[in-house]
Amino acid sequence: MTPIAVTIAGSDSSGGAGIQADLKTFAALRVYGASVITALTAQNTRGVQAIHDVPADFVAAQIDSVFSDLAVGAVKIGMLSQVATIEAVAAGLARHAGSIPIVLDPVMVATSGDRLISEAAVEALRRHLLPLADLVTPNLPETATLIAEPDATSENAAVAQGRRLLALGARAVLVKGGHGDGDESVDHLMGTDGTLRRFAAPRIRTRNTHGTGCTLSSAVAAGLARRLSIVEAVAEAKRYVSAAIAAADGVAIGHGHGPVHHFHAVWR
Repeated sequence: MTPIAVTIAGSDSSGGAGIQADLKTFAALRVYGASVITALTAQNTRGVQAIHDVPADFVAAQIDSVFSDLAVGAVKIGMLSQVATIEAVAAGLARHAGSIPIVLDPVMVATSGDRLISEAAVEALRRHLLPLADLVTPNLPETATLIAEPDATSENAAVAQGRRLLALGARAVLVKGGHGDGDESVDHLMGTDGTLRRFAAPRIRTRNTHGTGCTLSSAVAAGLARRLSIVEAVAEAKRYVSAAIAAADGVAIGHGHGPVHHFHAVWR
């Protein structure tokens, strides 16, 4: 069967992150993409100018529509800015997801620095969505926010925070190190079985990193939709995102933080 992944996230009008980045990533990795849009943003490479939340009942209607017809192989969850939206997504997945793998990217702040989620929604995300997730993919600041601690400043601290996040209910956590220092960007994957795996790639010096978090989580979901294991899907996603960042300066998009190049393997 054709592998299908669904993204439940917000729209980025400039095309570099959110739903648009997710669908590009699915396509680049040979997966059919469907979508449930949770919010519209007026956004470009310089920042987020406005957010319009989709009513929670309409988010639920989209979930029912997609899952009642498509043979979904994986779910990626991105921007959910309101408590009612989070509750609608959690209820919808409880109705339909069953054993379908779920990747939760706890999007809180855009690359531009603009906040994308309310404080109350952070607690709702902890309570309703972390227990549903097969994999959570926070960056260092998101990890710290979810467990109410300062940002980790070393690999050991990042792993320790990831384990504390794991205790909140997810089956696995991937703490992304893109916001760290050093010559390598290091991600740590840990599971409830006590396993720990380290994924490292050379740190690429570029300002064009818009959409990296969305892209990585979607790439993992694409791998899971193609029946890869979580370890295999994370390894593939890390390679894909690193190549997309390396090619980002080859496309001139906007005047701020430009997007990564999702189709680097196809055109330059």
